[in-house]
Amino acid sequence: MTVENEKQSAANVEHTLSSADKEAHDGTSAPQITPEMENKILRKMDIHLIPMLALLYLLAFLDRGNIGNAKIEGLLDDLHMTGQQYSWALTVFFFPYAAFELPSNLLLKKLRPSRWLPIIMLAWGIVMTLMGVVKNYQGLLATRFFLGVAEAGLYPGTAYYITLWYPRHRAQFRQALFFSAASIAGAFSGLLAYGIAKMDGVGGYAGWRWIFILEGLLTVLIAFVAPFGIHDSPETATFLTEKERQWVIHTMRSQSKVGGNALEDDDAQVKETTKFRTKYVKDALTDWQIYVGLFMYWGITCPLYGVSFFLPSIIKALGYTSSTAQLLTVPIYITAAVVAVASAWVSDRRRQRSPFILFFMSMIAIGFIICIASSGRGVPGVVYFGVFVAVVGIYPAFPGNVTWLSVNLAGDYKRAAGMAIHIGVGNLSGAMASNFYREQDAPKYILGHALELGFCVAGIIAAVILRLGYQRINKKRDQMDISRIDRVEAAKMGDRSPMFRYML
Repeated sequence: MTVENEKQSAANVEHTLSSADKEAHDGTSAPQITPEMENKILRKMDIHLIPMLALLYLLAFLDRGNIGNAKIEGLLDDLHMTGQQYSWALTVFFFPYAAFELPSNLLLKKLRPSRWLPIIMLAWGIVMTLMGVVKNYQGLLATRFFLGVAEAGLYPGTAYYITLWYPRHRAQFRQALFFSAASIAGAFSGLLAYGIAKMDGVGGYAGWRWIFILEGLLTVLIAFVAPFGIHDSPETATFLTEKERQWVIHTMRSQSKVGGNALEDDDAQVKETTKFRTKYVKDALTDWQIYVGLFMYWGITCPLYGVSFFLPSIIKALGYTSSTAQLLTVPIYITAAVVAVASAWVSDRRRQRSPFILFFMSMIAIGFIICIASSGRGVPGVVYFGVFVAVVGIYPAFPGNVTWLSVNLAGDYKRAAGMAIHIGVGNLSGAMASNFYREQDAPKYILGHALELGFCVAGIIAAVILRLGYQRINKKRDQMDISRIDRVEAAKMGDRSPMFRYML
């Protein structure tokens, strides 16, 4: 399918979804919504949904990555740890984190998001606080493990939650708003660590301990507020009027069975896409696109975790003090957040995913090439610039990658399972990246930069393969006769239906 045909098809979809004469699932006509009213509804959802989700993820990423700030404030010396033990403390987080994401996403589908997400948030806040009072390496290892257990369900859960509210051609901007909290967390982490470290000696605790304790207590506090800021579904959203609620429900159901194609739907077809079947989980486990997408995911998240855990150390190794290194992380993350949101807005407007992902992954590769070429040559500013370029590529590429896969998985349970597998197994990259930047490689860190570059190049190749595969399948389906296909049976097939078209 050509870009022009895809855009025309998308335009037809949008027109069909908002037309007044289309049958809704309850037998009533869909509310007639003008483009201005549609934008008003989306803004209303943005205001009521995204801030709390972003805050939750900000705190999760803050609590996950603040160990990098604690490291340069004396963590290793006080706990008598080696650089290799520090790497293992980072690594152990990701094994339970990957293992528990799929069951957590299936539980989220069964339970109320306004209850499940705050519960896991409370759990990791308690673990984070306890990390501030550990006495040795074994204690740190145990708390990092249980932090992985508790945080496992948050990102895949909230990423999936967004797909229940927004049409697929509107989703990346919201994913970027939500995920930009991670880059803001990186900025806050440096600022907070700079300030909290000044509490060194208060209450008999070292400054790095207060980083864990205060940030953990903040998470616990927000966990008690979160249930009041999370709305379970469009059907129960009190901030929407009846007409607005019906439009959102109608729009999401209309795209659920064929990925947004402008086709008539019915109750039976919708029920097939939202009913739990073991088959949908098996379909996700055997779907080729998830496994090709994993290499693309690793090409982004290996650099993501490498930077989040070691950026303060990398900058400090350039010759800066600990305090200056903490502060120099801030402009990098702030710029990355702005670029991520702006690029996602353009991506939604163009209804294209892969061109933007490939562009920003190329930026990641260029950034690490600059780091490798300039390390050890007495030009710390150039190395810093290389890291800057890499991070500004990472944060826009990540939500594009997650959104691209999510909009190409049809059926609620398959999407929930597929996203959990993609993100869960994909986050094993954190276990790998935790060992890329070794103490003995400072200050050049050539091995770490080279490994990040290698994963990024592999991810670029995977993204190209994924796009070519989607194009081939779309073209094949365009030539198929679907006039005799039963729509309920097609709905059971999800994105494998001849009616489904992959977004490029």
